Amino acid sequence: MWDPEQYLRHAGPRLRPVRDLLAQVPERLPGLPRARIADLGCGPGGPSLPLAERWPEAHITGYDNAPEMLREAGKHARPGRLDFARADLAHWRPDPDAHFGLLFSNAALQWVPGHQDAFPDWLAALPSGGTLAFQVPGNAAAPSHTLLSALRNSARWRDRVGAQARPGAVLTPARYADLLAPLGPRGCAVDAWETTYLHRLTGTDPVLEWTKGTALRPVLAALADDSAARDDFLAEYAAALRQAYPRGADGTTAFPFRRVFVVAVKR
Repeated sequence: MWDPEQYLRHAGPRLRPVRDLLAQVPERLPGLPRARIADLGCGPGGPSLPLAERWPEAHITGYDNAPEMLREAGKHARPGRLDFARADLAHWRPDPDAHFGLLFSNAALQWVPGHQDAFPDWLAALPSGGTLAFQVPGNAAAPSHTLLSALRNSARWRDRVGAQARPGAVLTPARYADLLAPLGPRGCAVDAWETTYLHRLTGTDPVLEWTKGTALRPVLAALADDSAARDDFLAEYAAALRQAYPRGADGTTAFPFRRVFVVAVKR
């Protein structure tokens, strides 16, 4: 259960990794000027717009499995250039007849356990020179996530909201490179790296507000019919976050956020 408005409250910081990833994607894609691009896990359409700016003549399709996100993304549709479709990334495979030149994904594959198992099929569908480029949050060991996991596993909450899901879903840059480099008849040229952004957040309980758009979504869905329990859970989590991420002398809260980037170009 996604909330596009909540997610977009931090649209600026969430868009920066998109542009940092795009900066490393080759300018020339197979099929230009009408190259086909897939935006996997497009959310409310934010990543699709920089793709359209970078390749103004390309045909871009954004895929997502959340109806709420697709409704918001649909506001950005451009006939013949930018459209959106529902798809589950755990099972999505490129249509060979679509001739995609770029498979792009921003902050989505971490929700798909075993997403690396799809890499052989994805690369097989790309022509020579085709690119797979993605970015995933790599902050599972950060307090924002470990505190949430501990709270979900506590005696009070574990039967209501369950344990933190998808442990180990995100791999290291080196592991992604090892998996992708041999794919294809002549392999892939892989650029993989990680970056820790230091976001300076403002407002009351800003880290809580950030996680409400992402990591907290399963909890909010589980407690959707019990507002009192939801408020109690959020109060406990907020108190723990205030200890882990204290407000600075300038009134902002420093929120380090690690992300993993991968660009694989089929030789």
